[in-house]
Amino acid sequence: MSSNYLDSYGPLLLMFILAAFTAGALITVSALVGRHKPTREKDTPYECGVQPTGDARHPFSVHFYMVALIFILFDIEAIFLYPWALVYHDLKVFGFVEMLLYIMVLLVGYIYLWKKGALDWDK
Repeated sequence: MSSNYLDSYGPLLLMFILAAFTAGALITVSALVGRHKPTREKDTPYECGVQPTGDARHPFSVHFYMVALIFILFDIEAIFLYPWALVYHDLKVFGFVEMLLYIMVLLVGYIYLWKKGALDWDK
């Protein structure tokens, strides 16, 4: 490897060293200067101004996670429509049929989830 290749990483290394030094210095100054008097009020969890009630380890329903995963799944699938829209003019009929099949698969999946009750909040 030539010295020019390694020299191009010098500024990057300098940035990492400077960032590590700054982070360490801020943590050290905070530990030395800051007040550390724990009180009951400081040790309670902050819940957007609402006093916490009950056990913090209360389990969530699996339905909550299922809806979140379904949302992420359909959101990511919707992202694939953007690149297709950019090249739609070049793909012509093939691109239209291809995306029509893609949307049909999404629609079948959505109907399946709907029939299974995965989107029903009244359970």
